[in-house]
Amino acid sequence: MATSRVQLGPRFVEAVAWVSELHADQGRKGRSDVPYVSHLLAVAALALEDGGDEDDAIVALCHDTVEDQGGAATLAEVRRRFGDDVAEAVDLLSDSHGSHEDDDKEPWADRKARLLAQLARPEAPTTVLRVAAADKLHNARSMLVALELQGPEVWDRFRATPGEAVWFYQSVADLLGERFPESVNVPELQRVCGELARWAGEAPVPRLA
Repeated sequence: MATSRVQLGPRFVEAVAWVSELHADQGRKGRSDVPYVSHLLAVAALALEDGGDEDDAIVALCHDTVEDQGGAATLAEVRRRFGDDVAEAVDLLSDSHGSHEDDDKEPWADRKARLLAQLARPEAPTTVLRVAAADKLHNARSMLVALELQGPEVWDRFRATPGEAVWFYQSVADLLGERFPESVNVPELQRVCGELARWAGEAPVPRLA
């Protein structure tokens, strides 16, 4: 029996254009030659391949807008353009409101503890869990590829220690494994976490929760 294909319409096209402009001055962490929008497109693709619909893809494209590009004012613009459901999902996926510059953000541990608490809320919709799985998988896999190509100096690009980074990704994977067991991305995130743990070695793991 044939299944209906998800249709991506004008709202999706608008979201691609808008986030491309909004994040135009951003590069991937440690890779200023790679446009940040590459991450957003990858997360949208992973969310769609995990059973997502157009709203999920738009949330994936917008998931870093509030965190990196203007906070509450940008959230209001997300709401105006794409509706309440998308805006509320983006808000739950944001660990802070403001700038992509690390110096402008709260401490890493505070932000990640907040995000884990938001993902654990009983009312967090499947859209949020699906996009979180896609986002963390793409970030963790990108980190692993960089480590394999360039070695341990890759850890120096991040505010977190190797142990903290592994703890965070593993915590997200464990939470999503319980709350979103049907995801095709969570098992791959678990596998990548194991590979990252081997790179991290005996680095200490914090107790943030």
